Amino acid sequence: MFSFVFGKLDGMEGGVNMVGPSAVLYWFASDMKFESPLNIIEYPDPVLRTRNKRVDTFDENLKKLVEEMFDVMYKTDGIGLSAPQVGINVQLMVFNPVGERGEGEEIVLVNPKVSKYSKKIVVFNEGCLSFPGFTLMCSVFVARERPASVKIDARNINGEKFSVSLSDLPARVFQHEFDHLQGILFFDRMTDDVLESIRPDLQGFNAFSPFLLLPFGGLRKEI
Repeated sequence: MFSFVFGKLDGMEGGVNMVGPSAVLYWFASDMKFESPLNIIEYPDPVLRTRNKRVDTFDENLKKLVEEMFDVMYKTDGIGLSAPQVGINVQLMVFNPVGERGEGEEIVLVNPKVSKYSKKIVVFNEGCLSFPGFTLMCSVFVARERPASVKIDARNINGEKFSVSLSDLPARVFQHEFDHLQGILFFDRMTDDVLESIRPDLQGFNAFSPFLLLPFGGLRKEI
């Protein structure tokens, strides 16, 4: 298992991300560059499996990125979106459990860490904007188990530290997006039994064998 150590290099704008005993990845301000409009990255693009770096620069570019992420999230009927899903491998997510601009609460989490998971586990259906079209071709409802609530330490868009506790749907959305920041996709956590149960409905659709895709049957919106 790889461990991540983040630090600062003298004379460099950015930081260092060490993966394992010998591999070193550097963080630069250029990691945050993007072009508008943003597009959703779709599986099996390797960007979705790449480890994501900490955000160390809190500037107007970051604020613009957050605005653009909310824009593409709403346009694609999403309720949550992580930076790697738009091709930017940094620790950033946005979500709004209501999924409508001007309604609900827009939440931005930079460099989030989980400080506590609840012992209570709940079951709910999930889907993903990086797996488009699946719900149009498959009527199966597949459930995922996750902790019912979670406590998070993060930074806001201005770089200020804060903590927040989430439960119910907001906790579910956060955990889905947090998986993205670890390079984990939602079918990775399915049990063999669940995967096998949806196999018949996936025939003719799954072009990325041996991986299977999951419909988002619980809500109209996608995470």
